[in-house]
Amino acid sequence: MHLIDIYIQEVTRRLPEKNREDIALELRSTIEDMLPEDYTEKEVKEALENLGNPALLASGYADRPMHLIGPRYFDMYTTLLKMIIPIVAVIVFIVVITENILTYNGEEAILGTILTIVGHSIWGVISSAIQTFFWITIVFAILERTDTSKDKSPLTSNWKEWTSDDLKGIPYIKNEKKISKVEVFGSLLWIAIFVAVYFNAVHLIGVYENVGGKLQFIIPTFNQDVLHAYTFIVLAAIAVEIILVFYKFVTSQWTRKVAILNTVRHVVSTIVLIVILNNNSLVNIEFYTYLEDLFHFTFELQGPVKLGVILISIVFALIDVIQGFRKANIR
Repeated sequence: MHLIDIYIQEVTRRLPEKNREDIALELRSTIEDMLPEDYTEKEVKEALENLGNPALLASGYADRPMHLIGPRYFDMYTTLLKMIIPIVAVIVFIVVITENILTYNGEEAILGTILTIVGHSIWGVISSAIQTFFWITIVFAILERTDTSKDKSPLTSNWKEWTSDDLKGIPYIKNEKKISKVEVFGSLLWIAIFVAVYFNAVHLIGVYENVGGKLQFIIPTFNQDVLHAYTFIVLAAIAVEIILVFYKFVTSQWTRKVAILNTVRHVVSTIVLIVILNNNSLVNIEFYTYLEDLFHFTFELQGPVKLGVILISIVFALIDVIQGFRKANIR
């Protein structure tokens, strides 16, 4: 009957050519066995519906998977995508921002420069995400087609089939103690921005004025030579920040060790801030002169301003330290 021929055609066209003829004969025999001697079109339809979708039936005959990523590897595949793509995207975003800021010479308009940096960063993130997705998919597609195991049970992250013993190695984390990946990546992004701005402050932080319809950088706030003089201790503070960020990423929750490391981070950062601010040559004298002319008074608030910045930093550091230990002590 015509419907039987079409069904067999739909199954065999999805199979390797060398196997089509034998499987077509086998399938036709199976269908005829399911039908009475004088069958009707209705009985043919019922028999074909019992056999199911031709694509699904073909996958049972094929000696290779009919899908790109099957259920055995799919959970591991999606887990790796969710973990690796954000990491790659953040790293690329950080690298692009850092590279553009460090190469900024202060001659281009700041708004145009910012738009250029944002555009390059977005394109870099999209491009890296696509490439990461492509290569991870290729790897898992190859694994799918080289797997000779007949067991198609989904694999866990340790490349074994799931058992109840796997639950023993997974800690239960309360929502109040969780450290989100967004927080971790945000911290990495902030570190990158700080490094780029700190080592290029002479071109970025200062007074901007509208000159000829363009926003131009006129006077830097800080002396770059003074900032460079503290490179070693600044890099030490940044190293502590990075260690904390990656430790948060690994633990994914607030623990006493994370809280202690967070305290160390704030202590080191605060000390570095105090040391740098105590240098009287930190702020460019031309910047002070500009403010004096702008506000028409003698600018003698250097000491109080520095003290205010230090006190505010200490207050926020104490709040964060206390919050860290509070979260770590949640049971």
